[in-house]
Amino acid sequence: MKNNEELQKDVQDAIKWEPLLNAAEIGVTVKDGIVSLTGVVDSYSKKLEAEAAAKNVAGVKAVVEKIEIKFSSSWNKSNADIANEVIAALKSRWDVPSDKVKVTVQDGWVTLEGELSWNYQKDAAKDAVNYLSGVKGVTNNIMIKSESKDAIEKKDVESALSRNWSVNSQDINVNVSGTKVTLTGTVSSWYQKDEAGRIAWNTPGIWTLDNQLVVEYDYSYAD
Repeated sequence: MKNNEELQKDVQDAIKWEPLLNAAEIGVTVKDGIVSLTGVVDSYSKKLEAEAAAKNVAGVKAVVEKIEIKFSSSWNKSNADIANEVIAALKSRWDVPSDKVKVTVQDGWVTLEGELSWNYQKDAAKDAVNYLSGVKGVTNNIMIKSESKDAIEKKDVESALSRNWSVNSQDINVNVSGTKVTLTGTVSSWYQKDEAGRIAWNTPGIWTLDNQLVVEYDYSYAD
């Protein structure tokens, strides 16, 4: 049985293990599997790395992220400079049709809009921005409108989930309504929830995914 203190140490160690974060001052508190992260970092990428590191620790049910970003004076850029760098970064990606992505920047916060055919393209667009200096955050409002006219078959999604060794598909329920796929049920880690969502997003014809999977564990938390 893992208690809050043990889980806190696991998360702290996981964050320190990341090369980008080994010198970062990030506070970790835990209550019944819910992890809260606080502190100050000097890039948006470090904020994302801290959140990802915490989510990948066994026993974490949810992450509340309150990390602030403060740049050194040499990293301060105008919105126009950031926008130009974002556009260049999108053009450098083979997996992003950059002519279909619209970019706006306000106070260092980047918003991506437009329509793409696949969710991996949407993810790739955000990934292209995450590590740019001067970026304080990213809102990914890109919509998915698949060019496939095939109707989504529930059994195809279920088969794709069952083929993946890292996902226990027995506790995952799939519902299909038009171009929308909904996942419900339980998984044992954030990784499994994200991986199940990624697999479902590969379905031809999908426009929307509602990932309602709940992260549960076989052990309880005690102080």
